[in-house]
Amino acid sequence: MAKLAILFPGIGYNCDRPLLYYGRKLAERNAYECIAVNYVYNGDMNIRGNVQKMEEAFKGLYLQAQEILTGVDYGRYDEVLFISKSVGTVIAAAYAKMLQDKRMCDVSKLRHVLYTPLEYTFKYDPANAVAFLGTADPWCVPEAVIRIAKERNVPMHLYDAANHSLETGNVTADIEILKDVMGKTEVFIRKA
Repeated sequence: MAKLAILFPGIGYNCDRPLLYYGRKLAERNAYECIAVNYVYNGDMNIRGNVQKMEEAFKGLYLQAQEILTGVDYGRYDEVLFISKSVGTVIAAAYAKMLQDKRMCDVSKLRHVLYTPLEYTFKYDPANAVAFLGTADPWCVPEAVIRIAKERNVPMHLYDAANHSLETGNVTADIEILKDVMGKTEVFIRKA
């Protein structure tokens, strides 16, 4: 059985940071071939809360993701897993919708792990997904993301007082959160 996992990082949160690093390790342990989408954002890093700058960042990163993933034959895989973080969740969801609209990938074999999704993520209606969010995430309105996820039937795992990196500032608590997130991620990955 051929399986593919694609990692979509955030701005400033690359694939070597804990959530994506260990998410990739879990995918590899479960026999997924992995591709990391290492796009580059050279714009203003102060984009939080600025809809126009967020949209510009999304468009630029999305085009890079398309270029990086050109030539991937999704039809040869029995399972496709998108593991994404922050703005990467928006890019992954939009990319999945494009693949489905162009019939390049069967929706029934595509799944999402969404680490700290943004409200914009759900504009693209990611199906077959699981999400993880901190209640103190300053990059979104957690209550809105929770509500939208519930409306779209996306299971949401919440972490009290955790920020956009799912960290609280207490190293011991952060390690426990990471352990819990990875445990739930592996259950989801194996559930295919």
